[in-house]
Amino acid sequence: MIATRMRDTAFKRVLKSAAIGTPVRIDGPGGVMVLHDDTARPAVFLAGGIGVTPFLSMARQAANDHLPHRITLFYSNRRAEDAAFLDELRALEKSNRNYRLIATMTDAEKSAQPWGGETGFIRRDMLERCLTDLKRPVYYFAGPPGMTVAMQSMLEGLGVNENDMHSEEFYGY
Repeated sequence: MIATRMRDTAFKRVLKSAAIGTPVRIDGPGGVMVLHDDTARPAVFLAGGIGVTPFLSMARQAANDHLPHRITLFYSNRRAEDAAFLDELRALEKSNRNYRLIATMTDAEKSAQPWGGETGFIRRDMLERCLTDLKRPVYYFAGPPGMTVAMQSMLEGLGVNENDMHSEEFYGY
């Protein structure tokens, strides 16, 4: 799946006005966001904004195929109304007992919707509260460059092996 957040940029205005069936050239995704094969190791997804797209696809597939992988998705947005696919991601918890969503909002107080969940950015203390063994999972992270750099730095600080980190950056466009 390809998804984008519609903002008022020249690129997005052209994209929005393009007729269905208009040919486009897309660079990426690069194919590193594929669920690992070792079902004994949990998968932890760290998503910022529309960077959740590859994780939605992987979580859907895991639920559909009844995969035994333990999957935890940490999903950060400014406000609940900004969180793409939030309702579907919540519903996946009901269809896959091995999947858990931890959504967090960085500007919850500015939201028109009440928020009783986690607040702030995805942080070390959040992972420590929600995961039992921080070095065992395979980590996947995607979002804006600043977020992916922060996630990689945090995971390195936790002693996570570089081979257990897979990322995609979503540059401004």
